[in-house]
Parts: sequence; C-alpha cells; structure tokens
Amino acid sequence: MESGDIRVRTTTRTCTPTADRREAVRDVDQEQGDDAGGGGEAELPRDELPDFETYAAVRWPRLLRTAYLLTNGDHHEAEDLVQVTLAKIYLRWSHIRTLDAPDQYVRRALINNNTTRQRKRRVVQLLTPHLPEQRSPMGDAGRPDSYDTRSELFAALATLPPRQRAIVVLRYWECLSEQQTAHLLGCSVGTVKSQASRALKKLRSSSALSEYAATMTHGE
Repeated sequence: MESGDIRVRTTTRTCTPTADRREAVRDVDQEQGDDAGGGGEAELPRDELPDFETYAAVRWPRLLRTAYLLTNGDHHEAEDLVQVTLAKIYLRWSHIRTLDAPDQYVRRALINNNTTRQRKRRVVQLLTPHLPEQRSPMGDAGRPDSYDTRSELFAALATLPPRQRAIVVLRYWECLSEQQTAHLLGCSVGTVKSQASRALKKLRSSSALSEYAATMTHGE
C-alpha cells in the first residue's frame, strides 16, 4: 500500500478518498489548530464532520501512528488493525457522525479492537507449541518507518499488559489528559494514574529506556 493511498475494505464497497477530500478536512484541522491546545490534530466537532471517505483518509496517519505503537512497531499489523477498525466504523458511520466526540469513539474502537486481537492471539499461542516469528517493523520494502521511535521502545512496550500499553500510548504519545484517557478506556482516573505509574516503572527497569522513560514523566 502506497502512503496516501488509503483503501478501507467494507462489506459493500472499497473507499478511495480523493486528494480534495483530504485537503478539505486538513483545512478544518489547520483552522482549529491554534485553539487545540497543542501540536496534535484538532478533534473534529460533530457539525464539521465530513463524509466517511474523507474522514478515513485524513485520520489514517494519526490512527496508524497509534496502532503502530500498540502493536509493538509491526507496520503490517498496525495497518491491518486500522483497516479492520475503519471497516467497523463505516458500518456505523451514520450513528457515529452524530456523536459529540466522534474522534474519541474511533480511537476507543481502535484500542478495543487491538485488545480483542491480542486476547485471541494469546489463546492461540497457548495452544500452539511454536510461536510465529515476529515480523520486522521495517516492512517488506525494507525502508525505515517514518515514526520517531526506537527499537528498544517497541521491545519495552511489548512487555507491558495491553491496558498499560494503551495508557502509555494515549498519555505520552497522543498527549491525552488523564481524564480523556480514562474516558476512552472506560476506567477511573485513579486506574489511569496507577497503571501509568506501574508501566513507567517497568520501562525504567530497561537500561536502554531509563533516560527515555524519565523524560516521559515530565509534567505528570
């Protein structure tokens, strides 16, 4: 799949958003960027939500970045996770576009799908004598991925339970608040705090990540 050529397979059709649609929503993001309180993309309000194809095209990089971290740097697995999530979102788009915070719904769906996939995979692994080799994060093309991450980080994230991994990704890469993270994961703020603390403590136990993990606690 070429970068920027986003196809979401659904039960009824294949979506190939146009450049005009992607540009239209980028304009909305840019207009709201100064008021978004940070360098991330602005959350799209309900009254400015575009059609599904445009939404999928513009949000693809953001969703893929989150999925990439959730899947331990496996680019193929991340793409598949986003594709599956968007296919499910498409089937409920008429409802989702009426929500007050559609972006939060989509992000939560991505995380829930990843957790479900990991649980199913764990059952298979328990029943399989030999685990399959992990695919290289470099991808089949052999080109480096464009994310500012390190191999040590992926290895460390892989040691965290799914809930802790999701909290770390949302809090320190998506830059969500504790309240937003708790809302997305359906847990209390106290749970977010305690799980984040445990996750960071585990990350700090890695000598390769000790300095990196320390920088993530800045502003806690």
